Amino acid sequence: MDTKSIMIVGVGGQGSLLASRIIGNVLLAQGYDVKVSEVHGMSQRGGSVVTYVKYGDKVYSPVIEKGEADIIISFEALEAARWLPFLKKGGHIVTSTQQIDPMPVIQGAAKYPEDIIGKLKSQGVSVLSADALDIALKAGSAKASNVVLMGLVSTKMDFDEKSWLDALEQCVPSKFLELNKKAFALGREAA
Repeated sequence: MDTKSIMIVGVGGQGSLLASRIIGNVLLAQGYDVKVSEVHGMSQRGGSVVTYVKYGDKVYSPVIEKGEADIIISFEALEAARWLPFLKKGGHIVTSTQQIDPMPVIQGAAKYPEDIIGKLKSQGVSVLSADALDIALKAGSAKASNVVLMGLVSTKMDFDEKSWLDALEQCVPSKFLELNKKAFALGREAA
């Protein structure tokens, strides 16, 4: 199979590293060669975090260039727009509608852009969006918004639900497993 590429983008502290572990686990269970690379930037200060996941029969590098990503999973709406140049033609953006103000907005030097999702769709981009934070709260914890996004993205990938649930069992501590399974199910429903 041709190599496929997934970018996971967000702001530090949103759980993108767990998300990459879950996806990596699903892909490894399917027998793919998988490479993952994490770029942290100013993640501890609320800056961008990017994780590259590549999979296929043989993968030599995890790096994803502009126009190569089959899927961009975004934990925050502005991050989806920021990384749009990396999406390949016919690719999908799976994003939370959550908005986290970047430093220029916090300082009053800029305004948060309006209707980012609508603007992406008006450019012909395939966008699957949901308020992952609100859904995670319904599951029992705001911290599960990353797993809500895994539920959403699972509907855009050709792997059965059991593979995803098995990956959750492998990656999530047992005391948080039921909560995360609920968040995953709610994410799939929202899709």
